Amino acid sequence: MTVLAQRMRAQRLSHPARDVTDLFSSVFALQAQDVFAARLAARARGVRSLDGPLVRTWAMRGTLHLFHEDDLWVVNLLGPIFIAAGRRRRAQLGLTDELCERALPALREVLKKPLERADIVSRLAEVGIALDPKSQAPAHLLAFAAHSGVLCRGLDDTYRLLHIDCEPRDVDELWRRYRRAYGPATPDDFAAWSGLPKRQLKNLTEVTDEPAEPNGTVRMLGHFDPYLLGYRDRSAALAPEHADLVQTGGGFLTPHVVVDGRVVAVWHRDGDQIAVHPFGARPDLADEVADLGRFFEVDARLTWV
Repeated sequence: MTVLAQRMRAQRLSHPARDVTDLFSSVFALQAQDVFAARLAARARGVRSLDGPLVRTWAMRGTLHLFHEDDLWVVNLLGPIFIAAGRRRRAQLGLTDELCERALPALREVLKKPLERADIVSRLAEVGIALDPKSQAPAHLLAFAAHSGVLCRGLDDTYRLLHIDCEPRDVDELWRRYRRAYGPATPDDFAAWSGLPKRQLKNLTEVTDEPAEPNGTVRMLGHFDPYLLGYRDRSAALAPEHADLVQTGGGFLTPHVVVDGRVVAVWHRDGDQIAVHPFGARPDLADEVADLGRFFEVDARLTWV
């Protein structure tokens, strides 16, 4: 259980963050293709608002994450890898290397203010870059631009220009930040979390994880919470016989309850009811349900199913 206690501490689940900056200095990023899920993840770590110097953009595994602006060096580190990985699919969609490179300065001109995808497609057409709005081409071109450090996506889902003002960092720095957020963990876990090929993960710096002991922490985590997403091997926290109840496919996680780092139940919201399906003994969820009620702005009631 000491390993799980260390992970809970690293993830700021047993030792809540003081504010947004404190949170992101520890966890590095929150998965954010679903902004609501990112807000739930922040709630479980003691942070009630995502107001602050945060940027939502594509990085680890080529997926949307929320970062502190000081950590946008990760875009320059990982972007070229995912640009190369997506080249074949872009070509299938008619997005040649020449067209993609030509689109970057055009996007800088188009995005003088935040825009939705459809508006971007229309304005690009006006400057000679025609995309089929019904195809996947717009999404892949915008992903190329994001990995190139040109644009990002706001919490309101509009696209806007990105300005990166960070010194370059290397894979070893990303490994250190990963271990600060998820340790103890292995290079295999790091590869799964980052999307980096294993050939780039040789000779990683030895990292010592901060000690911790179980303290009875109970947390109700949402879908896409980073606590489980940070590992290839989740068996320490999630028993194999319960894995299918939590990992339902496509990277989606059913909202779940952890006690001292171990997943002990799944839950869902139905109006003002927080319905919990425990795997064994019922954990004490009074405080967490009350805080979820504050989060959802309802008088939350716990039901067992």
